[in-house]
Amino acid sequence: MRKQSVLLVEDDSSVSHIISTALKAEGMTVDSCRTVADRDNLLSGNKYDVLITDVGLGEADGISTLDAVRAQDADLPVIVISAQNTLNTAVRASETGAFEYFPKPFDLDELVEVVRQAVKPRVADLPVESIDDDSLPLVGRSAPMQEVYRMIARLLRNDLSVLILGESGTGKELVAEAIHSLGHRKSGPFVAVNMAAIPTDLIEAELFGHEKGAFTGAVASAAGKFEQARGGTLFLDEIGDMPMHAQTRLLRALQSGEISRVGGKGLVKLDVRIIAATNQNFEQLIADGKFREDLYYRINVVPIDLPPLRERASDIPALAVHFLNLAISEGLPRKSLSDKAMATLSRHSWRGNVRELKNVIYRAVVTAREEELSDSVIRPILKSQQNDEQRIQAAEDFEHQVKSIVADLIGDQDDPAAIYGKALEKFERPLLEETLNQAGGNQIKAARILGINRNTLRKKLTEYDIDPARAR
Repeated sequence: MRKQSVLLVEDDSSVSHIISTALKAEGMTVDSCRTVADRDNLLSGNKYDVLITDVGLGEADGISTLDAVRAQDADLPVIVISAQNTLNTAVRASETGAFEYFPKPFDLDELVEVVRQAVKPRVADLPVESIDDDSLPLVGRSAPMQEVYRMIARLLRNDLSVLILGESGTGKELVAEAIHSLGHRKSGPFVAVNMAAIPTDLIEAELFGHEKGAFTGAVASAAGKFEQARGGTLFLDEIGDMPMHAQTRLLRALQSGEISRVGGKGLVKLDVRIIAATNQNFEQLIADGKFREDLYYRINVVPIDLPPLRERASDIPALAVHFLNLAISEGLPRKSLSDKAMATLSRHSWRGNVRELKNVIYRAVVTAREEELSDSVIRPILKSQQNDEQRIQAAEDFEHQVKSIVADLIGDQDDPAAIYGKALEKFERPLLEETLNQAGGNQIKAARILGINRNTLRKKLTEYDIDPARAR
């Protein structure tokens, strides 16, 4: 049986040696070279099963010179490796028909496995376009982002459904936009809809459209988001907030490939790619009966886990500079960051992720007079931002506690009609006690704060056996 032959183009001798040794240990033959010219000479006199090429080869580019490779062997599978770890590199590799792309440093075992899989070649069928890194929506070269870039590159030529998972503010819509704008549907529309922002009773009409008179206020027929996105991409953000009745209809549409407008009888053929996103835990949603498991598997064909900013802190300087440049393009004054300010940004926890970083940069650009943003400018903004986050978190915690208390009360009550009085009792006592504390035991002041009559307050204090004299 003929051994699988590999042509390796790598100008770093140590990397070349490591790859060659690993492939030879698998029983493959390996020819190595360092330049594009040597690569072309070897290809002219030999037949290879796989080509592995670096991108940076001195003054040459391993990707842009692949036309010469295709001219000699149009079906040769190409594996691209590169230290130029940007989304641009991953996309360029994909657009030239690369079998796989590996950012350096890479997993050697994974590379060997991909070489094994590269027996059946793929033919490049998309034109090579020059893409500027600054025009791309995603910034960062950290290892977690490299995995995101690789996954995006794999999705550009197909219509597989994608589920983007990540915390709020990590850039889920930017990933969806990248998949659309760099993929084969880029000439079509990109339609984004936030499930959490649509009233429950209007969500089906919003997605699927409606006919005139279908419901009160439907004075004319209207196309829904599915029809508006025809030929392009429909991005369903916060899909975990979709009500169950709409989930059932969405599942039916994805299964059949057709939709009908609310109040309509005709069917509309779907021609759209579905990308969904959520910051919620789907396993918990399914366990709680809030999301259909069959729909989950329909939309989660290809998952992309978007890392929080704290897990890719090495990207913070590049992101900060990106936002400074973005601010300039929007008419704001030119600014720079001092080294100390940049270090402070890099150490911050970033609960609000990339969105929070952008807000901090923009606030600093607008409020600071000096051209160089110093640490003394950045720190107060971060502190103010942190105080805002704490207030938001406190409000969220309180809302969660209220819901939990109400759920417990309902579960404990034989007579659900009595729930209002029980809930009021739970919240009214601590409300009265804390208001009295804030008023220093002064009942007139406490009544004014609460916006109630003093006699009403006295009656409530007696009812709950609260002694104003014990107030702090």
